Amino acid sequence: MEIRLKLARGSGAACHRPVSLAGSAVFRLNPPQPMSFTLATWNINSVRLRMPIVERLLKEQAPDILCLQETKCPDDLFPFDAFRRLGYEHIAVHGQKGYHGVATIARRPIEAIERRRFCEIADSRHLSVRFDAGGTSILLHNFYVPAGGDEPDPAINWKFKHKLDFVAEMNAVPAAHDAAAASILVGDLNIAPLEHDVWSHKQLLKIVSHTPVETESFEAMRVAGGWVDLMRLNVPYEQKLYTWWSYRAQDWEASDRGRRLDHVWSSANLVPAFAGYEILRAARGWERPSDHVPVIARFALE
Repeated sequence: MEIRLKLARGSGAACHRPVSLAGSAVFRLNPPQPMSFTLATWNINSVRLRMPIVERLLKEQAPDILCLQETKCPDDLFPFDAFRRLGYEHIAVHGQKGYHGVATIARRPIEAIERRRFCEIADSRHLSVRFDAGGTSILLHNFYVPAGGDEPDPAINWKFKHKLDFVAEMNAVPAAHDAAAASILVGDLNIAPLEHDVWSHKQLLKIVSHTPVETESFEAMRVAGGWVDLMRLNVPYEQKLYTWWSYRAQDWEASDRGRRLDHVWSSANLVPAFAGYEILRAARGWERPSDHVPVIARFALE
């Protein structure tokens, strides 16, 4: 397969600061390039319950592809018709009743490739599809990594052990099997790996999602697999990035105690085509919101 990428001018320039736009954080390479496709990822915390805000996202942002996590919906009850009415005819799902679940919805054709089972548990946490963009065939992984419970000790908390085992098995999902392969991995990965991916590094070191055993194994897996963390690619290390704010906060916006649990990765050969992304922070304040917000990534391919 021949990959033809359009190099975004300025992609090797210095880091870029966020631009405030309607409650969002927008990270853009300069100058903006024509977009071949946009891809959104969002832990929706029940797709049927929150279908009104999913529709709002699709109408206002119109991504080419939407990856949802925690759909909490068996495949036969997924709201296919609602998406098709909005022009999203191509849908792949991997769900179950009441818990977990992932779905990938697109305006362009997609081919379902795999619904992988991790740790020998059938809990609907992975879905991969293939699609074409500008003559490039791209494999897209949609993940929902286990949250891990509250106690960061695998000896007494099986949920935490399952999370660590799951991340370890993700080593079997490399970014590229050969130099011609192009891949993207998105989803709620339930780990905030870097110091400034959380509101307080020191206070969260013993809190699940930011413990050293999680962050170190997570980053080791990402690097070993050849994945590039696109959300940090052109953002200063000290810049705080959040995609999740707890329901437990009395005023999430005022306290701003967030974490970056949602991620966008790619194989190295797609980096020149990456044209920036937006964290749609305003969605946390929509009616009956998810505790996660959408991340919208943009790519420019010839």
